[in-house]
Amino acid sequence: MAKLSTVELRGAKTLLTGATGGLGRTLARTLAAHGADLVLTGRRAELLEPLAAEVGGRAVPADLAERGAVEELLAVAGEIDLVVANAALPAAGLLADYSLDEVDRALEVNLRAPVVMAKLVAEQMMARRRGHLVFISSLSGKTASGQASLYNATKFGLRGFALALREDLRAFNVGVSSVFPGYISDAGMFADSGAALPFGVGTRTPDEVARATVRAIERNLAEIDVAPFGLRMTALLGGIAPGLAAAVQRRLGAEAITEQLAEGQRAKR
Repeated sequence: MAKLSTVELRGAKTLLTGATGGLGRTLARTLAAHGADLVLTGRRAELLEPLAAEVGGRAVPADLAERGAVEELLAVAGEIDLVVANAALPAAGLLADYSLDEVDRALEVNLRAPVVMAKLVAEQMMARRRGHLVFISSLSGKTASGQASLYNATKFGLRGFALALREDLRAFNVGVSSVFPGYISDAGMFADSGAALPFGVGTRTPDEVARATVRAIERNLAEIDVAPFGLRMTALLGGIAPGLAAAVQRRLGAEAITEQLAEGQRAKR
């Protein structure tokens, strides 16, 4: 049974990355409704400033693909009680379709930035013996699928990092959680791509992801999935029998979905 949160949400100095995305905006509003003192970051200052004003937080624009951006962001943000690492770049499609610069940018934002941020913030939290780190990941971090090798790599890596870090920080009373959304309606990478799902493959909403994030913090959960039962079972199967999971995904049309995702993302690159 998970122990209770290592940090109280109400009044917690909370750094939310990727705040200007659709899912980020919902996270910001939900965290603010629970009393968090927000520092919001994202690349688009024109969206960040109004959101910060709406939720009573502070806006600190940053592009996490740039080396040194994490260190500069934390220097401005100051002491942090809670990190919700939500920033991520879409990376669907064949690896051959990506330039080396695009590969580096995906690895930088999706994996290196949250690792560096966790290292620097955890040092403060360990000294205070209080704090929590939340990584907004994806079911793509639990089961691989065709035409998503780069994205799978970043999310699988983030999952392993978070699970190991949780063990390392347990003795210091610092919590680590990961949230794994499936296909999310209305906002986020899937919604933005315009991809269509086959009959029987369901979605969840940004609000459900935000509520799961709060639950992960309050209960200090290691992992929580936000997806219909069928997708959660496919992700579980992916960890037990990856070959069988790949066959199931092919039958469900997963590669066609990912191809549509890639097409939608290419149009925005």
